[in-house]
Parts: sequence; structure tokens; C-alpha cells
Amino acid sequence: MARLIAGFGTSHSPMLACAAEDWTPSFLPRDQARRHYDFDGNPCRYEDLLARAPADAMDRIAPDAMVQRRAAIDAAQERLRHSIAVANLDALIVVGDDQEELFDASNMPAIGIFHGATIRNARAAPATDAMSRARMRFLEDGAEVEYPCHAGLAGHLIDRLQDCDFDISVASRIPTAKAEGHAYSYVHKFCMGAAPIPIVPVFLNAYYPPNQPRPSRCFALGAHLADAVAAFPDDMRVGILASGGLSHFVVDEAFDRAIVSALQRQDAAFFQTAPLHKLQSGSSEIRNWICLAGAVASLRPDWIDYVPGYRTPALTGTGLCFASFRSG
Repeated sequence: MARLIAGFGTSHSPMLACAAEDWTPSFLPRDQARRHYDFDGNPCRYEDLLARAPADAMDRIAPDAMVQRRAAIDAAQERLRHSIAVANLDALIVVGDDQEELFDASNMPAIGIFHGATIRNARAAPATDAMSRARMRFLEDGAEVEYPCHAGLAGHLIDRLQDCDFDISVASRIPTAKAEGHAYSYVHKFCMGAAPIPIVPVFLNAYYPPNQPRPSRCFALGAHLADAVAAFPDDMRVGILASGGLSHFVVDEAFDRAIVSALQRQDAAFFQTAPLHKLQSGSSEIRNWICLAGAVASLRPDWIDYVPGYRTPALTGTGLCFASFRSG
């Protein structure tokens, strides 16, 4: 029988693919232009956040502070790659969200599973600025690449989840002009070695109303995924990974640290009742971690690293988190 022997979580911000000195100049224009949500879920602009910034805001984005954060991120990324490698997995379920990469307003499934034999990552385009270069690092240097998927496990998960009252959208191929989204290409490019692990892409619609799964549904999905893995007849070592989050584009450090604490103590109630006003904008990707929390209830926390990725005077950025869970 298959065994779920490991769980992982990783942020996938472009901040992870560029140098600390590029964070403020590369992200500031974007953060100034986009709509934000404050800690209470109220829509606001960059100028509103800047006016409310604490007295130590500039200290948090001082060059030395950001270099230290970049070093902590580098160490966490390497630790995650090592944890995935030594798990010796036969398949890795990757829970992520699609930001109009495969899906769009014409069809945006709340929950989907890809059950094809391979999934394609696109070829990188030429880039002239730091932000574009960071985004291109998620893609392939030469020709596009077809990464292996575990179609057998994917089909089994789809079948078992239907028995648990989940109506799953499915895809077994992707259009020629499209490729896997950044939630999955990040895992392929930054978390795996030369011999990629076959994945099962699981899609949660984190970003786009009106059919974003509720936290309790995300947690239940993770729990049922774990049960379905245990019922798969092949002798396999399986892992599950949450890709995305934590809070962004306003860093909600207090809530991020509450998530880390809940992961460490495996507090199911915290995740099942996570407030929706905290899951706005990029912070909506926390749903992927809620799904992970449901899946790893039988595992134990191995390690969790958190870095508050502040990048502008208004303290916009990303809460960067990396985690590993294992059996035994």
C-alpha cells in the first residue's frame, strides 16, 4: 500500500529568485500600483499603508536587514531541497493555485486535479530587468520541458475524492499555447534536483471569487487526500507539498506567525476556522497550507522557517515560509 511519509510547504514569490538589493526597486512600482487589503480585510492603497507604517518601518527594509533575510531564505530553500531529496519519494502531490495560467474566467474550477502523464513548463523569454529575470527563473533556459506526473495516483485520488463528496474538475492535457503555472514551475525549478519526482498537480482556486473554497473545505480536502493515498494499492512513498503564501502583498507578520504556531502544534480548529478576511489578495494562497495541514495530521513537524519579506517603506512584501513534516 502507498504511504504518505512526508509533507512540505514553500512560498514561491519572485522575491525568492532575485537578490536582496533588487527587492525594493523591483517591487515598489508594482506595490504602489496594486490594490491592497489591510489586516482587517479592508481594501486600501499603498499610500494608506505608508501613512500607517510603524516608526521602525525603514529599519525593517534597511540593506543589512534585507541581506540577512536573503541569507535566511537561501538556507531555508537549501534545507527544503535536502528534506525533499532524502524523503526518497515516488510521487509528490503539489497543492497550488492557478493565476490565469491554465484557467481563466471562462472556466475557473474551485478544486481540480491534473491526471496526465506529463505537464509542460514553458521556455524562458529574454529579460532585461531584475523582476523579469526573477520570473524567468521559474521557466526553462532552453526548450520547454515535459515534467513527469503520476497519472495512476492522480486517477485514484479523483476516484476516492468523489466517494467523499468532492466534485473534482480534471484535466489530462493542456493547450499547446499554455504551460504549468508558477506554483508548480517553482517546485520543479527550485525544489527538485536533476531527476524530478513525478507530481500530482492539485489546483485550489485561491484568488478568484466567487468560488474560492472555504478553509474548512481546504482542510477536509487535505485529510481526504491523505486517506486516499493510504488506499492506493501500489507500494509507494508519497509526499504532499503546499506551494504559495504566506501573507502578501501586505506582510501580516502576526497572522503568519500564528499559522506557523498552529502548524507546529497541529491545531486543526485554527485552520478550519481561519477568518476569510485574512485570505484576501495574495494571502489567499494560505488555503494551500490549510490543505497541507489537513493532510499531515498523522505526520510530525520536522522544521519550519519563517522570514517576513518586507520590501517597501509601507511594509508590503511576502511572508516567506518553508516547512517539512515527516512520519515516525
